Amino acid sequence: MKVNPEDLARLLSVQGDDSAVDSLKHKVSTLPIHATIAALKQRRTEVADRLTASQTELGDVELAAERAEADVVPVRERLIRNQARVDAGAMDPKALSNAIDEIAHLKQRISDLEDTQLEAMDVLEMTSAQVASLGEEVKEVEAELHAAVDARDAEVGQLASQARGFQATRAQTASAIAPEVLTLYEKIRARSGGVGVARLEGRRCSGCGLEATVTDFNRYTAAPPDELLRCSECDRILVRRAL
Repeated sequence: MKVNPEDLARLLSVQGDDSAVDSLKHKVSTLPIHATIAALKQRRTEVADRLTASQTELGDVELAAERAEADVVPVRERLIRNQARVDAGAMDPKALSNAIDEIAHLKQRISDLEDTQLEAMDVLEMTSAQVASLGEEVKEVEAELHAAVDARDAEVGQLASQARGFQATRAQTASAIAPEVLTLYEKIRARSGGVGVARLEGRRCSGCGLEATVTDFNRYTAAPPDELLRCSECDRILVRRAL
C-alpha cells in the first residue's frame, strides 16, 4: 500500500493521543478510591445489618419490659386490697392468719417481679444505647462514603477532561489522514493491544520490541518513503525513525 509519508507522522501523533486516552481510562478504572468506596459500602452494609438486628432486639426488649410492668400491677392491687382488709380488723383469726400469709407471699412476689422489671429496664437501656450508637455509626459511614464518592467523581472528572483534550487533538489530526490508512490503523490497533503503529528504532520495532532479521531490516530501509511498511513480527504499521 502506498501512503503519504506525512500520514505516517500523523498516525504516530494519533497513536500518542490514543495511548494517552487508554492510559487515562486505565487510571480511572484502577484509582485507589474505588477500593475505599467498596470497603465503605461493605462496612455500611455490615453496620446497617447490625442496626437492624439491634432494632429488632430493642422491640423484643421493650415488650419484655412492658410485660414485666403489667405483671406487677395486679399483684400490687391485690396486696393493697388484702392489706386494707387486715387493717379493717373485720376478719376472724383464721381468715386473718391466711390474709397475713398471703400478704407476705404477695410482697415476695412483688419483690421478684420488680427485680425482673429492673433487669428488663437495664437490658432496655443497654439495647437502646446500642441502637443509638449503631445509628451514629451508620451516619458516620454514610458521610465517609459520600465524601469518598465526591472525591472519586472529582478525580474521574479531571481525568475525563484530560482525555477529552487528547480526543479532540486526535480527531483533528486523524481528519487529515487518508481514510484507508486510518481504517487499517484502527483494525491493527484493535487486535494489537491498543497499538496500531510503531517506530523502527534501530532494528527493533517499538511495538513488539523484537529485532528485525537482517533481511527484513534491509527491506525496511530500502523501501521508498511512500510505501506502507508492516512489522514482520507483529504486523503493526512500521514507521522509520526518520519521520
